[in-house]
Parts: sequence; structure tokens; C-alpha cells
Amino acid sequence: MNIREISTYDLQKLGTPKLAYLRQVMMDGERAVAIHAADGTPMAIAANLDLAVETVMEQEMFLMSVH
Repeated sequence: MNIREISTYDLQKLGTPKLAYLRQVMMDGERAVAIHAADGTPMAIAANLDLAVETVMEQEMFLMSVH
């Protein structure tokens, strides 16, 4: 791929497979933490924040902050 010819779409996707964000959710009446890919795709649910962070790091992904 010639970097000078990269499309806007391809530029947006660059690196996103390595990014994740966390979100508190309710599952079966209990609080849990959902792990999402940068594009919003749900990937996993962890019982707590520590486990969610550990899971993301084990997958060699990076956490990003979203507001």
C-alpha cells in the first residue's frame, strides 16, 4: 500500500483493531464491564474493571478514553 494514496476510510481504520474501550453494563442484575472494539463492536464482558483491563492488556490492545 502506498501511504500517499491511502483513502480516508483506510486512514480511519489504521490502528483501530488495537484499540478498546470499557463500559459499565448490567448483566443478570449484576454490574459488569463490557469491552468494546474502537468501532463499537462488543467483544467481551468481565465481572469487574480490573479483570476487564487485564483482559484488554492480555490481548495486546490499548485502552482509550471516550466521553
